[in-house]
Amino acid sequence: MGAEASLGHHRGMDSADDLAAWAGLLADRTRACFCLALLDGRAWTVGELARHAGVAISTASGHADRLVAGGLLAQRRQGRHRYLRLAGPAVAALIETVTAATPPTTDGTGVSSLAAVHRRRNLAYARTCYDHLAGHLGVAIADAMSGNGFVTRTHGLALTPRGVAWLGSLGVFPEPAGRRPMVRDCLDWTERREHLAGIVGAELCRHAFAAGWIVRIGSGRAVQVTPAGERAFEEQLGVVTGAAERDSPGAARAAPAAARHR
Repeated sequence: MGAEASLGHHRGMDSADDLAAWAGLLADRTRACFCLALLDGRAWTVGELARHAGVAISTASGHADRLVAGGLLAQRRQGRHRYLRLAGPAVAALIETVTAATPPTTDGTGVSSLAAVHRRRNLAYARTCYDHLAGHLGVAIADAMSGNGFVTRTHGLALTPRGVAWLGSLGVFPEPAGRRPMVRDCLDWTERREHLAGIVGAELCRHAFAAGWIVRIGSGRAVQVTPAGERAFEEQLGVVTGAAERDSPGAARAAPAAARHR
């Protein structure tokens, strides 16, 4: 084997080893639980992650160290606390994509408690995916923005001048930031379709929180559309939401969504 072929062979092996090591970080349930929790875009302490995953703080700390060393998480120390968050939007996109590619559970075990069913329903309807909106609501917003001509896919996904003007009318003025795309597709793990990420997706999510269109349900990723949000999403995008289901206290408001061409 020549030197060039040998080098290529070793590079291929290195890539395979790197991929296997990265996959191994997510192969542990506790570490996977941490990464999914951190998809809410916020920084969590080791203690909070430990309680969320149901493990001891010492165990959580060891798992956090591995995720930081592997480049999936970033950490910041403040006083006695160590705060952890996903290393960036690219990591969040990878985790969401891997989750979307995971086949649904078909072993019949399902979800045991009514509260767990409600949590899953809330997550499926509306949640944050790192710093943008996902779930049924996120996909509906993506459809509406396309239907209203705010984004185009003619030559790849892009924000249109009409979209720039609409965002400006909301007081949202997205600016380029490093290598992050202005707008991109993110495969939704519950809808199995795309919602909008990138700078535009992040700014829309930030605005929805700031304007009181959505609020978090508890301390997790699920969000609920407020009455003000119901009006705003319909008036601005033609996305129609309905009343919360009676048997699901605190549930996200779920109803069909439609784009209004303006």
